Amino acid sequence: MLEESRRVLETVSFFNSFVMEKSQVKLDSSAFIAEPELFEALAKRSTPVDCAEERVLFRQGELPQGLYLLRCGYATMTMESPTGDVVICTTAAAGSLLGLPGLIGNEPYSLSAKALKGAEVGFVTIEEFSKLMLTEPAMSVKVLRVLAAEVRTARRAVTSL
Repeated sequence: MLEESRRVLETVSFFNSFVMEKSQVKLDSSAFIAEPELFEALAKRSTPVDCAEERVLFRQGELPQGLYLLRCGYATMTMESPTGDVVICTTAAAGSLLGLPGLIGNEPYSLSAKALKGAEVGFVTIEEFSKLMLTEPAMSVKVLRVLAAEVRTARRAVTSL
């Protein structure tokens, strides 16, 4: 699934370019993709989220309630400035974990996420996520890898300004 997600990300470059017209910073959306073993372990603990139409999963500034898994399709991730201008925008693809930094840090989400029409999304509660980390400690290293990828991507984006 990881290789397939990477190929899909390559095909959405046009969409990213279109969305980025009003944005200043572009993030490498592959940073959100989890290793298959972690994604599957989380998927087993998730409940489906109806995305027959576009659906806001969470908004920047909201307290995290859990973690979203993008099983199929796409989601947009955006960050707005205090004046409401979009300063970061990227497209996440299948295999992505959405909302991980907020969940881990128990801090408000730093981005907003919207699943596009037809996306298949799962939701893992904070409690289920915590249970997984306690019962399968090896998964915590895989979580750290996703977080590290997000940090690297953010740093690269900032240095490109």
